[in-house]
Amino acid sequence: MNTPLEPLDGRRIRAAVVGAGAIARGSHHPALARLAEEGETEIVAAVDIAEDAVRRFCAEAGIPHAYTDLDRMLDEQRPDLVAVCTPPTLHREQTVAALRAGAWVWCEKPPVPTLADFDAVEAEEGADGGPYAAIVFQHRFGSGARHVRRLIAERAMGRPLVAHCQTTWYRNAAYYAVPWRGRWATEGGGPAMGHGIHQMDLLLDLLGPWTEVRAMTGRLVHDIETEDVSTALVRFANGALATVVNSVLSPDEVSRIRLDCERATVELTHLYGHSNDSWRITPVPDVSEAEVAAWRDFGADVPSSHLAQLRDLVASMRAGERPRSSGADGRTSLELITALYKSAFTDTTVRAGEIGPGDPYYTALHGGAPGWAPAEPEATDGTGPAVAPDGSGRSKVVGGTGPSEVVDGVLRPDAPDGTGQPEGAAPVTASAEARA
Repeated sequence: MNTPLEPLDGRRIRAAVVGAGAIARGSHHPALARLAEEGETEIVAAVDIAEDAVRRFCAEAGIPHAYTDLDRMLDEQRPDLVAVCTPPTLHREQTVAALRAGAWVWCEKPPVPTLADFDAVEAEEGADGGPYAAIVFQHRFGSGARHVRRLIAERAMGRPLVAHCQTTWYRNAAYYAVPWRGRWATEGGGPAMGHGIHQMDLLLDLLGPWTEVRAMTGRLVHDIETEDVSTALVRFANGALATVVNSVLSPDEVSRIRLDCERATVELTHLYGHSNDSWRITPVPDVSEAEVAAWRDFGADVPSSHLAQLRDLVASMRAGERPRSSGADGRTSLELITALYKSAFTDTTVRAGEIGPGDPYYTALHGGAPGWAPAEPEATDGTGPAVAPDGSGRSKVVGGTGPSEVVDGVLRPDAPDGTGQPEGAAPVTASAEARA
C-alpha cells in the first residue's frame, strides 16, 4: 500500500499530465487550467516520450517542466495528481508508478485492457486516505446525471423496471483500414469496449449493481478481429431488466439511455456529451403538475465534462476519501463488458463476480475463444503498446479516449473532420468530435 505525499489543506494540488496528445490538450489540460484559475491546482509538469511534442505542449500551455521520463518526473516534481492520457496498454504501468510515488491518478478510459490489470492497479492504492486511481467516466458527472441519480435512489418515480442503453455509431471500411483498429491488442475490444463503455458506465451508475448478462456479438460488415456489433440482456440487483446495444454499423448515430420507472420514463439522448436539455421525463397521467415540475427541475446546467469530474475528484482528494469511478465503483463497467464478451463467446449466462483468476476472460477479453481470439499471440499484460507497422514508416496505436496515430514519435489526433478535437472536449458538438 502507498501513502499520499503530504496533506493538501491550504495549498494548491500539484498536477502533472502524462501524454501530450489530443485528449491531454483538448480535455485534461483545460480542466486543470480552469481549476488553476480558481486556486485549486497548479500544473507542474508534462511527460511524453516525444521530446519535441512535450516541449511544444508545455510552451503552448505554460507548463514549467517537460519530461520524457515518467519516473524522473515523479521523483523531481512530486505531483499530488497525475492525469494519464496515454494509450490503454500503458495505463497499468504508468498508474502503478504514480501510485507508488504517492500521487493520486486520473486515468483515461478504457481503464486497462483486462480485469487482471485493474485488480493489479487497485492493489497498489493506499489503504485509508489514498492515493487512489480514478477512471475518466465524465458522463456520470454534471447536473443532469446527478439529478436523475437522486430521483432513482429516492424512488421518486417509483421502482426502475425496464432500461435501454444504446451506443449506435457509424464507422466505415476506411476507418478499419487503419491497422490497429479492430484488434484486441491495440484497440482493446470492439464497440462494447471502445465506444459503448461510457453509456454502459452511466447506466450502471444510475441503476446500481448488475447480477447477470446474456449477450451476442457479430462481425456483420467489417473484416476485423473484434465484433462490430453487440447486444445484451442485463438483469440488475433491483430487479430491473435492460437491453444494451453497441454498434459501429448505424448511419443515424446516437447515444441513448431510457429508463422506464413505475411512474415515469426518463430518456437521455445525445452523442458525445449531455446537458440538462438532453434529458426528458414523461410521467404517467395521474402525476400532479407540481411533482412533474419538481422532477423536471434539473437546476443550474452543468454539462457532463472532464471539468465536472475533476471538481469532484479534487474534493475527494482534499477530504482524503475514495473518489467516484475508482476501486469497485470504477471496475463495474469493465466487469460487465468482460462478462458480455464471455457470454457471447461461450453462449452462456454470466453472473457478476464469476470472472476471476483462472478464468481465461480475466486476462484477455477474447478469452481465447475459437473464431474470436487473435490468430497469433498478442501482448495482454499491459507492459507496453502493441504497434502495427503499415509500411509507411508510421506506427498506429490506440489513443487515450479516441483515435490517434504516432507520427515521427508524436501522438496525433486522427479526427475525420481534421479538427483534432478529442471526444469529451468542450464545447460538445458532433462536428468537432474525434471519432473513437
